[in-house]
Amino acid sequence: MKSLFIPQGYVSALSLYETQTAIGKMKRIFEDNLAQTLSLKRVSAPLFVEPNTGLNDDLNGIDRPVEFEIKETGGRAQIVHSLAKWKRVALAKYDFHAGNGLYTDMNAIRRDDDLDNLHSIYVDQWDWEKVITRQERNEEFLRETVRKIIGAICDTEAEICAKYSLSPRVCREVTFITAQELEDKFPALDAKERENAIAKECGTVFLMKIGGVLRSGKKHGDRAPDYDDWSLNGDILVYDNLLGCAVELSSMGIRVDAETLAAQLAAANCDYRRELSFHKMLLRDELPLTIGGGIGQSRLSMILLHKIHIGEVQVSVWDEDTLRECKVRGVHLL
Repeated sequence: MKSLFIPQGYVSALSLYETQTAIGKMKRIFEDNLAQTLSLKRVSAPLFVEPNTGLNDDLNGIDRPVEFEIKETGGRAQIVHSLAKWKRVALAKYDFHAGNGLYTDMNAIRRDDDLDNLHSIYVDQWDWEKVITRQERNEEFLRETVRKIIGAICDTEAEICAKYSLSPRVCREVTFITAQELEDKFPALDAKERENAIAKECGTVFLMKIGGVLRSGKKHGDRAPDYDDWSLNGDILVYDNLLGCAVELSSMGIRVDAETLAAQLAAANCDYRRELSFHKMLLRDELPLTIGGGIGQSRLSMILLHKIHIGEVQVSVWDEDTLRECKVRGVHLL
């Protein structure tokens, strides 16, 4: 257990039974809202991919995938970390066109994640991806897409709050700020502290341009070089007044084209990836231009249902200290 925070006097607003039914209701409402506002169709997605395809993401560059041998083929497969690359290939394969996209349930195992109120080794999110035009590869289109996602979240929250007599917590108005602007605003704070400060001040934030080196010589956060364009990406953050910190609900962005892929591979010392099948297709302009991201299902459930631990809305594995402390404090982990 890296850290566990349970506010004094915390009592879940919903019973275990109400929680289970509310999670299902929330997910159905939000899926419909998201699909409608972004023009998305639901598709099936893989739980694992072959390592030599280059389709798996290494996220911050150091996460180790869960890998296993396939008896029948003698080959190996990896549990996906996310579906950022697979979705782009799927859009081409399924003949999607500009203005339309897909979404899917993504389930992953991230065994290197620390365990705390917001982190589990089990990840569940809505992965979505949409075909765009060359003219839409710009910051204003990115901002408008973020506003639509926040709108879908707030519309979902309104229905859930009315059903379960809860108070809204997500601010519909989005503050846009770059990682460099945030560093300039809070130079004495580290990256996570800066996120907490801006989310507390503004409520809902889209933190943009993550991945490159800032003027301080540091990065705000690590990003893999081969899916988001580091100049056209960002994280959706909302302030959680129960935990007193920023909660990242989504990492998203306009994806790399051939030019930005080449530049970012070089910057990250990852030119060897040019020989992987996904990267070859992208460098040959054989894949559509896209925007996409992942939206955490359990994170969103926590925020909308007023929970303080991700284990209250998903089933995972926890260390003994977490299990013992949550039991003593009346926090019911699923």
